[in-house]
Amino acid sequence: MREVDLAIVGAGPAGLFGAYYAGFRGLSTAVIDALPEPGGQVTAMYPEKMIFDVAGFPGIRGRDLVANLVEQAAQFHPQYLLGVRADQLAYDGDRPVLTLSDGTVLRCGAVLITGGLGSFTARPLPAAEGFTGTGLVFFVPHLADLAGHDVVIVGGGDSAFDWALALQPVARSVTLVHRREKFRAHASTVARVQALPIEIIVNAEVTRILAGDGGGRCTGVEVTVRGAGPRTLPADSVVAALGFTADLGPLADWGLELDRRHIKVDSTTATNLPRVFAAGDISEYPGKVRLIAVGFGEAATAVNNAAVIIDPAAHLFPGHSSDNG
Repeated sequence: MREVDLAIVGAGPAGLFGAYYAGFRGLSTAVIDALPEPGGQVTAMYPEKMIFDVAGFPGIRGRDLVANLVEQAAQFHPQYLLGVRADQLAYDGDRPVLTLSDGTVLRCGAVLITGGLGSFTARPLPAAEGFTGTGLVFFVPHLADLAGHDVVIVGGGDSAFDWALALQPVARSVTLVHRREKFRAHASTVARVQALPIEIIVNAEVTRILAGDGGGRCTGVEVTVRGAGPRTLPADSVVAALGFTADLGPLADWGLELDRRHIKVDSTTATNLPRVFAAGDISEYPGKVRLIAVGFGEAATAVNNAAVIIDPAAHLFPGHSSDNG
């Protein structure tokens, strides 16, 4: 059993800022996320998109915002437990005890849930059923991994078109396949993609992923175009940008007071469970506005209120960071 002052469940922007602020308050911190990379929804869905409503940045790319938040927290050395879920919550006396999906057990001074929309599960690509090779991805943490590849992107929403814009400069070729003629993506983004040397195939579905002898890496895809029959496209990588489903996952069984998929909190961001707080998109209270900027403030509120529960001698307001040099 590991001991930690604050366990943060969710490594999105609010959770990462919470990790910084917990370090500023002198708390040891573990950050837990089911995704393999920090950044939550920003990393999974729009790492290359510009964000314009974060204070202090006229505009910042999603990937850069996450990198800055990780760097900001790094000075206090938080533990990152990625690719695992927070499955169970119990109590040892008054202390929360988290059991993770890999068997890790954390005895915590407090828990801060910043899980955004909850657990992300990528919508499956039907053509990939039975495909055991490599080359099929649902998001691209590092664009350089697909440099020089023939890339086929499946989908017609914002994520699909964002990946097309991001990958076109580095890939050998980019082809976008969508089952309808109309797109869900923003019209201006669609227009930008249409102006690039990207083939867009509509009224079509990827029906099979091809691989080399004996399996291995993807070598191409078979696309069936309505009214025109099948065609084969070269593909070193397939990005299945069909969206994600989100739910609370194991959190739904913790005994938290919920409002549909959101966790009810009070003005201190405390939940109905002792020493458990929630901040960011996953929390709910009257007048809630779901913005990254709001999540940052809620994370700071949560950490400061957790700090005085963990150490009753601590002050709720720690002073300004600028006073510490």
